[in-house]
Amino acid sequence: MRILFIGGTRFVGRHLAEMAVATGHDVTVFHRGTTGRGAIEGAEEVLGDRDGGLEVLRGREFETVVDTSGYFPRIVKASARMFADAAERYVFVSSLSVYSDDRTPGQDESGPLGTIDDSTIEEITEESYGPLKVLCEREAEAEFPGRALILRWGLMVGPLDYTDRFTYWPRRMARGGEVLAPGPPDQPVQFADGRDVAAFMLSAVERRLTGVFNVHGPERPLTFEGLLATCREVSGSDAEIVWADPEFLLEQKVEPWSDLPLWLPGEENAGFMQRSSRKAIDAGLELRPVADTVRDTLAWDRERGATDLQAGLPPEREAEVLAAWRDHPTG
Repeated sequence: MRILFIGGTRFVGRHLAEMAVATGHDVTVFHRGTTGRGAIEGAEEVLGDRDGGLEVLRGREFETVVDTSGYFPRIVKASARMFADAAERYVFVSSLSVYSDDRTPGQDESGPLGTIDDSTIEEITEESYGPLKVLCEREAEAEFPGRALILRWGLMVGPLDYTDRFTYWPRRMARGGEVLAPGPPDQPVQFADGRDVAAFMLSAVERRLTGVFNVHGPERPLTFEGLLATCREVSGSDAEIVWADPEFLLEQKVEPWSDLPLWLPGEENAGFMQRSSRKAIDAGLELRPVADTVRDTLAWDRERGATDLQAGLPPEREAEVLAAWRDHPTG
């Protein structure tokens, strides 16, 4: 199968492209070359900017186009329209942020979608990201009616995750000592190993699946406490988890998601980490044990030798907040 990737040289897209090459598919990767240049051995690499630079691909035909880097409807429309008659299928990577209701747990693909007043806005903010992805989905579906596969990703984790939003926890637990964690311990967390998502995507492409799928994990409910306990067990550390009240953390100006990854306090976010991916699981999404993801993430993190993470509290800042918590009446 001839597969064109638009973007996808850094993380999940790279996993997918490498799997496709290893399986014997004819892979072409179109990207700007700012990262991952020459990283996918066995794939054809075409350099260019998708915003106005797609002409280099005009006249070529593919069975499938995989769009991993579409954020603005104007740009997705241009690529989908170019290949509407030159490809059989269009796979668009969307996001669970398309949903407007983050309060209700257990929602599936039928959940209400976000809207935006000005569809021409091309600036990514917390408010615009999800609604713009909704519009991107519609452009892909409009150009490929009945031939589009829309994959709404949640948090992707594991080796090659350059955001470090998950990596922070395995690394921090492995370091040991007192570890600041956001209470309550039983709050749910969700994520999926990027390699599992890549394998599902390749299988979906080969089976010519279409439609909309939430793609998230793990398959069984997981709590924050369960995740950190797994990190401690896998790393063999002596880490002592210190659960701090959300109100205290916010008072200390600890930022949810960025300072303490996976933490989203408040009733308004109660359903964000409890989306249903049952449709994708029934269609073949297989999710490995969390311990395997933690183990492989630690190994990859050590191998890359990075010192500063892109997410999570620096050690000095964590120590400050821990000291303040000890002096707090409920600490």
